[in-house]
Amino acid sequence: MGTDTVRRDAADDAAGLRREQRGWYFYDWACSVYSTSVVTVFLGPYLTAVAERAADADGYVHPLGIPVRAGSFFAYSVSLSVVLAVVVMPIVGSAADRSGRKKPLLAAAAYTGAAATTGMFFLDGDRYLLGGALLVVANAAQSVGMMLYNSYLPQIAPPEQRDAVSSRGWAFGYAAGSTVLVANLVLYSAHGSFGLTETAAVRVCLASAGLWWGAFTLVPLRRLRDRHARVEHASAPGLRQLAATVRDMRRHPLTLAFLLAYLIYNDGIQTVITQASVYGSQELGLSQSTLIVAVLLVQVLAVAGALAMGRLARTYGAQRTILGSLVAWTVTLAAGYFLPARAPLFFFVLAGGIGLVLGGSQALSRSLFSHLVPPGKEAEYFSAYELSDRGMSWLGPLLFGMTYQLTGSYRSAIISLVAFFVIGFVLLARVPVRRAIGEAGNPVPEKI
Repeated sequence: MGTDTVRRDAADDAAGLRREQRGWYFYDWACSVYSTSVVTVFLGPYLTAVAERAADADGYVHPLGIPVRAGSFFAYSVSLSVVLAVVVMPIVGSAADRSGRKKPLLAAAAYTGAAATTGMFFLDGDRYLLGGALLVVANAAQSVGMMLYNSYLPQIAPPEQRDAVSSRGWAFGYAAGSTVLVANLVLYSAHGSFGLTETAAVRVCLASAGLWWGAFTLVPLRRLRDRHARVEHASAPGLRQLAATVRDMRRHPLTLAFLLAYLIYNDGIQTVITQASVYGSQELGLSQSTLIVAVLLVQVLAVAGALAMGRLARTYGAQRTILGSLVAWTVTLAAGYFLPARAPLFFFVLAGGIGLVLGGSQALSRSLFSHLVPPGKEAEYFSAYELSDRGMSWLGPLLFGMTYQLTGSYRSAIISLVAFFVIGFVLLARVPVRRAIGEAGNPVPEKI
């Protein structure tokens, strides 16, 4: 009788975890649309156009009396959102671990971001300040939400399941991004048929991402559970709390070694994502429609790539699979260097290669890091991980820009990014992950 009760309890626990995992996937499904439709495709060009309408005769706008070239306003707004996220994430991460109440904090971050994104419907005329403010709030809220979302992974998936669970989460996100992007592109391309101006169509596309984000966040909020709190001192102000987190991480040097490797190769990944369209338009002479189709192709194939690399990790381990993906990134960039101009088919092949390794690289990096986090400090450590993912990716664009400035060639600029994947490969290969997991106080999976 006692054995039957234990078995039923174990079965109930397993069923509860599967329910939480399915709910967890849906937060990626909810918020990834913001990254794809808003940040990657529509908001940059649209907000720049709004700022240009508000600019003076010299092409400057003056937020808070500061002269800013209209074409730089979007980039500066993104940078300001990163600064805000750097301050807020460590505070929220520490509070989440200390109180054990991640779900209310996730709800607050998600609905703040969703509301700001939905508010972009009112971004019209010359309201560039409204657009900048909404972008700063939405971007920072997304970073905080993703930090809390990632920190659930060690709690909802046992070690042997994390690669697969993390990969499914990324796949859900890319599937949602491609689904909504198709709908948005249909609306934008045929706006006249819907009785909309081009400007109104863009505003509808922006707002729809916020509505999608808010609606589907209800699923993880219903299914995820809060855990026991980690009793500790009150959290310090933002930058002091970040410094305290980093000091604590110094007690786990192998975790820091992985984070350094991730920071470098992820910088390369993020730079390829942001600069590929520049390379395609300026060096290869491709049209805007070709570039948008390439973005959609990346989203679709990233779903398959994330799931396939999750399966590979079951056989070869996450570390080896990530190392293999870094080799694939290097080969892809080398192929990109030799692409002929005005040849969309070859660019689509390159986009396909990026898509296949993109989702898996990110998903397995997240799951591998989850093994290296000391129990009870998930949100705090994932705030540092999220900063590496979003707040520290500036060296790649700097190298890309400097290489182009010195050589006048985007081909040289794109091939310079190989350095991030080579250095990241070397640093990651040197991390003894099994020992790192044990030193963090976690069970070591059979395959890692």
